[in-house]
Amino acid sequence: MNNDPREALATSPMTRMQILVVAITIGLTGLDGFDVLSISFASPGIAKEWGLDRAALGVVLPMELLGMAIGSILLGGVADRQGRRKTLLGCLVLMTLGMAMVSGVRGIAALCVWRVITGLGIGGMLAANNAVAAEFSNARRRDLCVSLMAIGYPLGAVIGGSIAAQLLKGGNWRVVFEFGAVCTAIFLPIVWWCVPESVGWLCRAQPAGALAQANYSLVRLGYGPIDALPAPLATTSRGTPLGIFRPGQRQSTILVTLTYFLHITTFYFIIKWVPKIVVDMGFVPSAAAGVLVWANVGGAAGGAVLGLLTQRLGLKALTITMLIASCFTVVLFGHGQADLASLSLICALTGFCTNGGVVGVYAVLARAFPTELRATGTGFAVGVGRGGAVIAPVIAGFLFQAGFGLQVVAVIMAAGSLAAALCLALLPAKAMTPHYVR
Repeated sequence: MNNDPREALATSPMTRMQILVVAITIGLTGLDGFDVLSISFASPGIAKEWGLDRAALGVVLPMELLGMAIGSILLGGVADRQGRRKTLLGCLVLMTLGMAMVSGVRGIAALCVWRVITGLGIGGMLAANNAVAAEFSNARRRDLCVSLMAIGYPLGAVIGGSIAAQLLKGGNWRVVFEFGAVCTAIFLPIVWWCVPESVGWLCRAQPAGALAQANYSLVRLGYGPIDALPAPLATTSRGTPLGIFRPGQRQSTILVTLTYFLHITTFYFIIKWVPKIVVDMGFVPSAAAGVLVWANVGGAAGGAVLGLLTQRLGLKALTITMLIASCFTVVLFGHGQADLASLSLICALTGFCTNGGVVGVYAVLARAFPTELRATGTGFAVGVGRGGAVIAPVIAGFLFQAGFGLQVVAVIMAAGSLAAALCLALLPAKAMTPHYVR
């Protein structure tokens, strides 16, 4: 093999092992989707057992998002310095521990602490996971693989949320987190045995024993070994927060971070407020849960369709189109619907466009940062973006409290996607050049 194995990985058809690794990243992202809905499903039981009012419950609900923001920013850099595989395994340990300990807490303070710890693991895992999906795919399928990785979120929300709903019929909210801990723990041996270290990262970082590790990874992936690693490129910013703001990278970092942040405010307005809005329209709470499921089903379909279209159309143009469509569908959702079937349909369409936009932005992140900064950059963008996830339902709540109707609130919240499309349009063409070998 050529002594730069990244060229072979970029130009060769993907092997079964590479496909398996990408499939594992989908499952890992699904843990995020499950976790977001698990606390929402469990919150009524928590409030009843401890006698919490809405204000106290409002403190608990965003704790995992706070942890995710911190974990994405801090642990993304760890993935660039210490490796993708180690970071994934470490984050899975944090997630398993956090979910398991939540099931045994007896007070709100301990619950908040363990929810933050769970979020730390999820945030770091998402940053490393995006890099894994990008670096284990070939050039032709990279955008598709990253898109498929990202649709794990709505899949986890639909499948995990449906299971959680069944588990809660017994009335014990703790079993939801016990189930989540078991599912997360199952991924530890899967990642240990099936996900070798990224060859791209090894070629750039070149830690002690890098050649042996690279050859092990190459053989596991179905390629031949190499005699020596390619000469590393000089860099003084590998895996550090300052690296993503170095000259030549700063503009891309700011624009893709703003794109993610602005669109996430629109996305989480739908995710967090749909159940309440549906009930306020006069439908029963069980119908509201069904509508939210349809929004996530639409989200999974939107991500899959965008990923498939990247094989024939430009990623940037596709993502901008999806972001603009997201704006219009959220506005359309704000007009309300007379019957449940129509409401479910519009929510599925809204989910299709909003999550399709999220998936597109994840693929853009994989392109916008070179290998030595990919997890750091992704982690920073996702971490800042989770701030948008926290403030989105708060902003909408204040708008509703101020007396604005659903139509006005939907228009205001939909503006996030439109502003995100503008930011992405300003991203230089060179930032979208795939970093396959660099």
